[in-house]
Amino acid sequence: MERKRNTLNRNSWRNFFSDKLSFVAFIFIFILFILSVFSYQFMIDNSPNASGQMHIEISMLNPGSKITMLNIPRNKDEINDQNFINKFFFGTEPNSYSVPISSYNSFDSGISYNVYNSNQQGVYYGNDYNIEEKTYYLGSDKYGRDFFSRIICGTRVSFSVGFISVLISLFIGVLLGSLSGFFRGKIDEIIMWVINVVWSIPTLLMVISVALILGKGFWQVFIAVGLTMWVDIARIVRGQFLLEREKEYVDAGRSLAFSNFRIIFLHILPNVVSPIIVVCAANFAAAILLESGLSFLGFGVQPPLPSWGSIIKDHYHYVIMDKMYLAVIPGIAIILSVLSFMILGNGVHKSFESS
Repeated sequence: MERKRNTLNRNSWRNFFSDKLSFVAFIFIFILFILSVFSYQFMIDNSPNASGQMHIEISMLNPGSKITMLNIPRNKDEINDQNFINKFFFGTEPNSYSVPISSYNSFDSGISYNVYNSNQQGVYYGNDYNIEEKTYYLGSDKYGRDFFSRIICGTRVSFSVGFISVLISLFIGVLLGSLSGFFRGKIDEIIMWVINVVWSIPTLLMVISVALILGKGFWQVFIAVGLTMWVDIARIVRGQFLLEREKEYVDAGRSLAFSNFRIIFLHILPNVVSPIIVVCAANFAAAILLESGLSFLGFGVQPPLPSWGSIIKDHYHYVIMDKMYLAVIPGIAIILSVLSFMILGNGVHKSFESS
């Protein structure tokens, strides 16, 4: 029995990877995963939240703009100590002040400079400064921050919210759905009553209510979104368990005196994985949309932490101007992410069904 199940699983995944569209969606999601985990290794501005270098003088730069930067070292007392793991996963605190300049003149004891797009001039005495040319591949936002880095950092927020929210909804939904479908009777009636009550409340309204109760923040979004999506999984799991519990292998397990826990989680649950994966993929996509909507409305992650929704909120009025890409790029990122997860879920479902 176990050998047959393993063979079916191998055939299912082989069918999945032979589907070009599903494979492309899988690759795109894998790239998002890499970008979300190792965000600061791909960001040009690798300061925490890509907000360490704000220069109003260079706000709204066009994509591909190159700016000369004067880097003046900070005092050691102003820099917090960071270990390697902290720097690798959460960004490096800048060890210098950056000043965008249009021209400069160095002399023996320092440097004089003109600030970019400004009438301000300055002089720095010392030889520990550094001049570098910085390229803004996607331009800069209205605060002069590197837009490419902000988009990459927003990938981590959206992907993290989707992943944690799906885990929360998966745990609650599978647990309640399996208990409801397997035991039926009073347990089923109570759980279905709870499911119907939660189901009757509009999702966005419930998310906003939970966010208001828990407060605004990063982890609050995880819980708010996760607590509103478990009903889909619970209903699917319950329906599958009602079908599976009547089959012969379940009766065989009972005749061998297997515990209910073993029958539920080791025998029935592996046979209902396919529809669960489809619902999880749809929930992942819905979580990204909900998080973006919450951030756009101001109930999601708070500045300076970027998310695709908050980036759209900051720049949506530029859609009717010559800087529409500031709102379009995060919008395209949301669309492609949601579409990829839907294609992935459908591809996995078709592969398991055909096997």
